Amino acid sequence: MHGIVGWGSYVPRFRIKVEDIAGQWGADAAAFKRGLLLEEKTVPGPDEDTITISVAAAKHAITRAGIDPRDIGCCYIGSESHPYAVKPSGTVVIDAIGAGPDCHVSDFEFACKAGTEAMYVAYSHVKAGEMKYALGIGADTSQGAPSDALEYTASAGGTAYIMGAGDEVAAEIIHTYSYTSDTPDFWRREGEFYPRHAGRFTGEPAYFHHVSSATNGILERSGMKPEDFRFAVFHMPNGKFPLRAGKAAGFTREQMEQGWVVNLMGNTYSGSSPTGLASCLDVAKPGDNILITSFGSGAGSDSFIIRCTDRLAEIQKKAPATRDQLADGRIHLTYGKYVAYRGKIRMNQL
Repeated sequence: MHGIVGWGSYVPRFRIKVEDIAGQWGADAAAFKRGLLLEEKTVPGPDEDTITISVAAAKHAITRAGIDPRDIGCCYIGSESHPYAVKPSGTVVIDAIGAGPDCHVSDFEFACKAGTEAMYVAYSHVKAGEMKYALGIGADTSQGAPSDALEYTASAGGTAYIMGAGDEVAAEIIHTYSYTSDTPDFWRREGEFYPRHAGRFTGEPAYFHHVSSATNGILERSGMKPEDFRFAVFHMPNGKFPLRAGKAAGFTREQMEQGWVVNLMGNTYSGSSPTGLASCLDVAKPGDNILITSFGSGAGSDSFIIRCTDRLAEIQKKAPATRDQLADGRIHLTYGKYVAYRGKIRMNQL
């Protein structure tokens, strides 16, 4: 048996409401809330970035797993907002969590599916018997240009997963499937601060095609049907897309509700679907089946089918639950403070 032995999420306390962004640009806040199914989003503090988010999430995962961090064989961080263009995030993380210098480190990028990419490779190492434990993280402080539609959703947060084997597994990964094509719907060139997107093109040929193909592919491969699952999680670029994708695949709103955290935190990019999965694991019961399908522009999707074991209930309460972090200690920012925290006022160098 191979799969998740520990997980942990980190959600920044700072938030900004949709109406405060819309009000700055004279936009119709009610229309944006209806169109995006979004109330507010998380904002990283001035001292928070992908590295600090990854460290906090990883520490929660280690606490749940109850392992010695020196036994972690690799640390892979998926993000499209690594603080450095040339310097890995993972080297800082392994020092901060107490992993050894023999831990293999790599930073992953594949737009919003970099987190599940890291999880997939970490799981594969454990399944192959290469290491006892493997750490895969999806974390971002995502970017959205002022007044762009992305500004309403691009948020911050992340989730870490420790993969292992045997009796320690709390959630067994029983099937995986990936679907990828060259679909240029979203990009950011070297040196550019904000990404660009192809508007509506990001929907049908990009998000929906890949999420549908990966989800249908793993269901066909596994021989399972939507009614076999208690929970289903789909990448959440906004509130509407995952609900529509899940409904098209045959899943109900009830199955998607627990993992549908976007309305309270926005799109955490590489941390989006991994954080939705964490919310499900926080409340799942032994024997529950969970489906997760990520999406990354460029474009591709990873799907996992996960089955919860008897050990799950033993470790659920050992670290903060995702929805508790979303609800507790929120600090709402004005647009001016949000702009300052995100460094959106930028001066051209002469």
